[in-house]
Amino acid sequence: MTHHLVVGAGLIGRPVAERLAARGDTVTIATRSGSAAAGATPLVLDASDPDAFSAAAAGASTIFLCTNPPYTDWAAQWPPIIGAAITAAAASGASLVVMGNLYPYGTPRGAMTEHTPETTTERKGLVRREGWRRVRAAHEAGQIRAVEVRASDYFGPGATGTAHLGTDFFTAILASKTARVVGRPELPHSWSYLPDIVSTLIAAADYAGDWGRIWHVPSASASRVEIAAELNERYDCAGSVSGYPQWVLRSIGLANPLMREVYASSYQFTSPFIIDSAETERELGVVATPWLDALTTTADSYRA
Repeated sequence: MTHHLVVGAGLIGRPVAERLAARGDTVTIATRSGSAAAGATPLVLDASDPDAFSAAAAGASTIFLCTNPPYTDWAAQWPPIIGAAITAAAASGASLVVMGNLYPYGTPRGAMTEHTPETTTERKGLVRREGWRRVRAAHEAGQIRAVEVRASDYFGPGATGTAHLGTDFFTAILASKTARVVGRPELPHSWSYLPDIVSTLIAAADYAGDWGRIWHVPSASASRVEIAAELNERYDCAGSVSGYPQWVLRSIGLANPLMREVYASSYQFTSPFIIDSAETERELGVVATPWLDALTTTADSYRA
């Protein structure tokens, strides 16, 4: 029976573990706190400890790296986690599937594909770019077998107020109030539905073709103004959207470390930010959930 190690039990790690278990695979889900997932065996793990990570991965066919350190701690916490994951994959022989994002690309010039140059100069983007460089280098050296799956900003049931399309956005619109957002809400932006992220991760792990590459999650694109209008029409509400001026975000960030990081990556919302996933759709057979289905399922979860 196939055995997987899923590291992280958040909005992505937990459903990955549960979907793998539901199809009959053996799954261990590892977190610092020993969080549970239906059908999976929980394990307490410090993912930055290479020896503990290697022991946890023993016998696994795949490691799904779905953890995500606090936004303000990426520079300190991601490098040792990536290093430990590489060590564990090499020691165990398990394939490594890394959950990534679009930060390495920097400010886009058109739709971002898996081959778009990684031109970021922002600190968090540099951290994630370097992490993938190390993973890819280990793959190319024959030490491990690895891929990275990249998604745009996620949405879906359970997404919290810290998500750009999360609790704060939906509850404001559905209550006919104004949702305050980062950047320019009239610009098109790609949104990755949580179940589609899970589907892409699992399909990437099952792929029999070439590894050592990036996959993009099939995603829908819409401005937040358009999304508010769709919600207003469907739920008979009268919400609106207003963007914080950049100087406000910058000023708040002077005293608030989290907002400082939000401001640093706010360029993603000041120009069109679109992901292209044609290769994923063609090679992995994953397609985005129909937009209205995903949107209404998400909205209904906040109304419940």
